[in-house]
Amino acid sequence: MQKIIQGASSIGQLMKETGCQRYMLVCDASFPHLPIKDLFDCDVVFNQFSPNPLYEDVCKGVELFNANRCDALVAVGGGSTIDVAKCIKLFCRMDSHTNYLQQDFTDSGIPLIAVPTTAGTGSESTRYAVIYFEGKKQSITHDSIVPNYALLEPALLKTLPLYQKKCTMLDALCQGIESLWSVNSTDESMIYSKIAIQMIMDHWLGYIEENSAEDAAFIMQASNYAGRAINITQTTAPHAMSYKLTSMYGLPHGHAVALCLPEVWQYMMENPDRCTDPRGREHIEFIFEWLGRIMQCDSAEKGLMMFRAVMFTLQLPEPQVTAREAELDTLTASVNPVRLKNNPVPLPEEVIRSLYNKILP
Repeated sequence: MQKIIQGASSIGQLMKETGCQRYMLVCDASFPHLPIKDLFDCDVVFNQFSPNPLYEDVCKGVELFNANRCDALVAVGGGSTIDVAKCIKLFCRMDSHTNYLQQDFTDSGIPLIAVPTTAGTGSESTRYAVIYFEGKKQSITHDSIVPNYALLEPALLKTLPLYQKKCTMLDALCQGIESLWSVNSTDESMIYSKIAIQMIMDHWLGYIEENSAEDAAFIMQASNYAGRAINITQTTAPHAMSYKLTSMYGLPHGHAVALCLPEVWQYMMENPDRCTDPRGREHIEFIFEWLGRIMQCDSAEKGLMMFRAVMFTLQLPEPQVTAREAELDTLTASVNPVRLKNNPVPLPEEVIRSLYNKILP
């Protein structure tokens, strides 16, 4: 059972709780500039990985971890950093002479403490990690890689670049919304989703425009609740459609997802009779109405308008399109049908293309 802890100052006590004798710190290039860097007294540091971590990067981390006989991991960074630490935890007790991705995943028993430095991915509370092998995205899933502890320190958000704050906040908001309408949603996940969405709607403006420390604390909590929600439900069509937008146009993940979500939302609202959720059309119509109220509106339609208004206020740059028809072909072909199965309303190929046509400026 994961423990959520407010603030990073308790890291020393956590080390004692885990019985750790020697931990490895996994961090990125921003670590020396963090206000909490002095809390981590560690002589085994791994930071040799790219923003989109490679399988080979993780192998180097595993080698360093085992060579130094470490018995715990602490990840301080964004989603990629935490994903690297998760994979090191998963692989470190496996056969190093065989590709880790081809072996059965089991719990290594290594404690993992995650300290997120952004508020958006929710990776500190999920069983998912993403790395790349031979140029292809590998989605790693295993219950044992949910960090044992998640330390939420809002002071870390204070110096984030404004565009990064916008994109990560949108990622959390989209996670909350997608989890709410996912075919895998449960009573527990819907509670997490509702809390995440409400917190973001209440505090996003102060967080983005005023750089308020109080609002930042709420946004960080909201991100964690969104992560806990998708840990149960997984994401849906907007995430499935976002990945190629990121690679083709260089858009951060949260920005790309937020471009897709309102168009998917609108299509599903207009086609509830196509719902394949086992709970039926009535359930998805209820979810849309409830989502509208959570978005502080009195209807599903106005809830969608509110999301679009948030996007307008944030003034994010548009994708730079050069060969529209060819790019639409590439985008449409890129969507993994398996990732669409969590969506309550199916999206045939022609629909996906029409949605991308609306997304591109």
